[in-house]
Amino acid sequence: MTRPASAAIAVYDTTLRDGAQREGLSLSLEDKLRIAHCLDRLGVKFIEGGWPGANPKDVQFFWELQQRPLQQAEVVAFCSTRRPNQVAEEDELLKALLAAGTTWVTIFGKSWDLHVVEGLKTSLDENLAMISDSIAYLRRCDRHVIYDAEHWFDGYLANPDYALQTLGAAVEAGAEWIVLCDTNGGCLPHQISEIVAAVLDRFPMLAPDRDGPQLGIHTHNDSETAVANAIAAVQAGARMVHGTVNGYGERCGNANLCSVIPNLQLKLGYDCVSTEQLTQLTATSRLVSEIVNLAPDDHAAYVGQSAFAHKGGIHVSAVERNPLTYEHIRPEQVGNLRRIVISEQSGLSNVLAKARSFGLDLQRNDPACRDLLARLKDLESQGYQFEAAEASFDLLMREATGDRPHFFDLKDFHVHCSKQRQELNALATVKVAVAGRDILESAEGNGPVSALDAALRKAIGSFYPAVMQFHLSDYKVRILDGAAGTSAKTRVLVESSNGSQRWSTVGVSGNIIEASYQAVVEGIEYGLLLQQQAPLQAVEKP
Repeated sequence: MTRPASAAIAVYDTTLRDGAQREGLSLSLEDKLRIAHCLDRLGVKFIEGGWPGANPKDVQFFWELQQRPLQQAEVVAFCSTRRPNQVAEEDELLKALLAAGTTWVTIFGKSWDLHVVEGLKTSLDENLAMISDSIAYLRRCDRHVIYDAEHWFDGYLANPDYALQTLGAAVEAGAEWIVLCDTNGGCLPHQISEIVAAVLDRFPMLAPDRDGPQLGIHTHNDSETAVANAIAAVQAGARMVHGTVNGYGERCGNANLCSVIPNLQLKLGYDCVSTEQLTQLTATSRLVSEIVNLAPDDHAAYVGQSAFAHKGGIHVSAVERNPLTYEHIRPEQVGNLRRIVISEQSGLSNVLAKARSFGLDLQRNDPACRDLLARLKDLESQGYQFEAAEASFDLLMREATGDRPHFFDLKDFHVHCSKQRQELNALATVKVAVAGRDILESAEGNGPVSALDAALRKAIGSFYPAVMQFHLSDYKVRILDGAAGTSAKTRVLVESSNGSQRWSTVGVSGNIIEASYQAVVEGIEYGLLLQQQAPLQAVEKP
């Protein structure tokens, strides 16, 4: 790989500001602090913390970071230029920006004459003065300034001469980074490349091989090209890339740093983070998605659960011999894992590879292997789905090989539901056999599945105390044959957790409660299997 000149890329994360503008995403102060420290560990150069002049929570965030400082990243406060026809020193927003106490600040100004005239209701000359005065004032206050040229590309396409004048005002006033923003997300990569080249032609001092101010890029994903646009800008000469974790952002989102970073670093040879830090990328993506309470995209490039998943038997067989046959990078480079997916399309190669991932050494000529494959295809014909229920598949493999531990037997259960004061209350009774004894227990819950789960754990809790740490972390229902109406078969996927690990199990039945309970029972069984201290056979506590 040929390394480009001036190969260092300054990664600028705006998850806490631009990303937080995504519909349905809301961050508490503690959320913002956790994400900031997570990004700091990843090796991000700049972390935009928010707009202290517009949001009290952001003011608190900057204060808190002074008590809990980052280790290597620069935290950046964000603001607009001064208001029209005011003095920068007296502008309240700029005062709040300075009060945040950050060494680096980002201010944005108008590049598009349409916004100047119709949005700001001021003159084109006054807008140039607003940019120049604001940056010069912040530089006099010993701040390093990043200038975001808002709506830059639309402004350039509408009136290139004026758009370039706005950049000139920022450069002359002392901005250290000039960031070109595709705010509406409407550009395509070839436009980005051409316009960045035009900027460098007009301002050669911004070229990456010069000492002085540098160019950056900020792209939105409204045309599904934010990542490609960011890469195009870097190849044309930009040396700072703005983006967000998982591409969060207003409307269709921002450039996804989880794709931008590995594309630049692994494919093009730019330095974004260290090799070791890059291995934290998948964990960072998933932790942030958990903090913001949004389901991760399983099919996301590089960091998705399915990014290195192999389902077709031919694919699996080839990957087993040489991963390069169906993987463009080693998943470990970004902290991800190869997964062998088990489904009705599976062949023996899938089953053998999957068994190895669970520590089971099955041989191709082992009768249990073929029995397992036949059993798998029979269950999937009934509606079972093991792609997202690997714990159920592990139990299925252990059963086929005679290695499935026997913790308890469910003998019977009953559920009674009643609706009181707009709430559905449920009472479940279960009968299980444990260590040669029949145990009858009941429990209440806010629904039948909750009640059944509580009753079962109550019944076996004195034998296996670890189950009291288990809880349901997710519950999904899918109707398999909707045309059958209320007689339709239902598939239930349950995700369980013991606080440090998660595992998924599946159940299928024409009765949604029965399907749910199948998944719940296997979830508890598998949790016990994961407990190193759990006995293989039940032993009652004295």
